[in-house]
Amino acid sequence: MNDHEFMASLAQGTPPQIYLLAGEEPYYIRRAEEAILRRLLPDAAERADALIRYEEMPAIDALAESLETAPFFTDKIVVLVHDAAVFRAGKKAAEGDTPAPKDAAAERLLSLLTNLLPTTYVVFTLNAKPDKRRKLYQAVQKAGRILESELVRPWNVEGWLNERLREMGRSMQREARTFFLNVVGMMQTISLEFLDRQLEKLTLYTDNKQFTEADLRAAFSEMPEVSVFALMDAISARDVRRAMDLLARCRADGVHFTVLLALLVRHVRQLWQAKRLLMNGTPPKGLGKVMGLHPFIAEKLGGHAKAFSEATLEHAVLALADADYLLKTGQAGDELLEDALIRLCRK
Repeated sequence: MNDHEFMASLAQGTPPQIYLLAGEEPYYIRRAEEAILRRLLPDAAERADALIRYEEMPAIDALAESLETAPFFTDKIVVLVHDAAVFRAGKKAAEGDTPAPKDAAAERLLSLLTNLLPTTYVVFTLNAKPDKRRKLYQAVQKAGRILESELVRPWNVEGWLNERLREMGRSMQREARTFFLNVVGMMQTISLEFLDRQLEKLTLYTDNKQFTEADLRAAFSEMPEVSVFALMDAISARDVRRAMDLLARCRADGVHFTVLLALLVRHVRQLWQAKRLLMNGTPPKGLGKVMGLHPFIAEKLGGHAKAFSEATLEHAVLALADADYLLKTGQAGDELLEDALIRLCRK
């Protein structure tokens, strides 16, 4: 189940006794864990007696003792196991290798999970993809409930955003949504925890039910991606004066040249890729799927790419590669970045 399906299922019927929350996006795992504990142990005071917590996979004997413990002061026991490595995917054996021996811990745990006391519930979490071939995984799938926590990328972050805005009872103006998607598109890695905190900050910043672009700019103002996004936008528009001003602002705000170079190279490569795809017949609305970007962002890139020649983009990539080497070896300063921007924006 994905996050939406999993959270909806928690409100339905009798809760199962076994849960596995696994995948590469910790935000969804944390949310699901909190929701399960609210469902099973709604009284916060009760948790002190009913919850047994492990921060990593314990020895199987210790876990067995917890799973076989009968409740005394509460009507149930909930065992929470973080970093449940027993579900982690192992290395594939090479052809001709002797088959690996059975995992004794997994076999013992499998036996325990198929004979739980009716008053015992267990929640496993793993910040990695689980091995779906294991009998242990299949047993949990059959008797319990599994969250598959997929990483969020720029092209599918809008699904998370829509869900979160619904939960908050808010919405976004079109310009605000465009700004949000563009800023997220500049991020090297997307942290939903961070984005969630910024949205929460917005609810304190304004009482308006619909967030504006000005609201988002205020909430995200401390992010280097905001000024860097503005810089990339100026480059795309080939506005050299504005690009130079924004470059100076980025450096004054403490954005390191290595970050700027990495983002500049990525942006120029994306422009080049979009141009090549368009030349080869890919429709503008189809760029997102091929480039692994949100469709809106990719289509916008395609529109900007038309204004650049392939030679300009190729020379810009080479100039930025030279700047990377010379800046990192201390042989030059920001003037190389400025020169690369001027050449790129030149009509």
